[in-house]
Formats: sequence, structure tokens, C-alpha cells
Amino acid sequence: MSSSSHGLVLPVAQPAEGEGALVLVVGPSGAGKDTLMDAARAALAGDGRFAFVRRLITRPAMAGAEDHDSCAEAEFAAAEARGELALSWRAHGLCYGIPAAALGGIARGQVVIVNISRGEIPAAERLAPRSVVVNITAPNEVLAKRLAMRGRESEADIAARLAREAPLRTELAVLVAIQNDRSVAEAANEFVALLKGLSPLGVS
Repeated sequence: MSSSSHGLVLPVAQPAEGEGALVLVVGPSGAGKDTLMDAARAALAGDGRFAFVRRLITRPAMAGAEDHDSCAEAEFAAAEARGELALSWRAHGLCYGIPAAALGGIARGQVVIVNISRGEIPAAERLAPRSVVVNITAPNEVLAKRLAMRGRESEADIAARLAREAPLRTELAVLVAIQNDRSVAEAANEFVALLKGLSPLGVS
């Protein structure tokens, strides 16, 4: 099932009482995933119905970058071997993981939000009875401009990156697209409204 929106949150199946949800945030580089997740986290701070998962990454903490838990590659591999990671993958020379313990709130009715690689969607959408993929994106010209502003890649590299973006595929999860080509407040409000719509009644 899929849906897309721009300034309007389309309806997602209402949860059964006490049934939480897993929200899988994906999107191309330059789409502003971290920005919207930070804004949503701030808007929902102190609301026990929602939990934003800190990823485990083999990268030191850096100012202005994603707030995450850092570890060495050996520590990451050990955590994998002990079964402490619900999901793990490698990209750009780094290891990324979603701690299994961070998903425990789903069984208690929480909406748990994680930032994952699109390649992990098939595995991730099987981790909870209700899962929703939120694809944060923007038109290619907007993505190209944002990537150019980072100054990390040449124009040719950016064009090649955008050309490599494959279509999203889901088997079990609802797919919702949020266009992030407007103000942060507008896109974040849409994201927050979607999250609130996923929360079961009676969870405080």
C-alpha cells in the first residue's frame, strides 16, 4: 500500500487499542531526513507515545551531525554476534545498527521511529505487526542544490548519485511520501501529524 502527500497527510489504517507501530524513515541524500526527524523529536519531546531511536554507528560524534551512539568496528561486530542489533548494515565505509532493545516500546503501544537504509526495508518491516515507511524526498533539482551546498561532491558525482536512486519497494508496510521542498516547519508539521495519527488511543 502506498500514498503520497504534500501539505496533506493521507489516512493510514487506525491502530488497534494498545498496538504500537514502527516508522521507517528513508530518503535520498539531501532530502533533509535528519532535519525533519530533529524537528519532530523536538515537537514531541516529553510525549511518551513516541520514541526516536539513536543509531549505533562506527563514527565519532560530530557537531551538526546526527545524534548517535558511537563505537569501534570490533564493538559493533560483537554487538551483532550477541544479537543486540535488530538491524545492521554497512554503507560509506561505516557500520550502522538499530539496537533491538530500542524497539521494545512497540509492544507497549509506542510509535517507534528509526532512520534506516532503503535496502533494509524488507527486513525492517517484519520487525513489528504495524510498520510504515516514510519516504522523505524532494525534486531532483532541489536535492542537487542541497548536495552542492555541502561541497563534498562534484557536479558529476551528484548527478550520478541521483541517477542511482532506485524506486522504493515494500511488501508489508504502508508507504507514505513527504515532499520536503518547502519550509522545515511545513514538512515537519506533516510528519508530526502522521506520527500522531499512528498512535493508539489511551497511550500516555
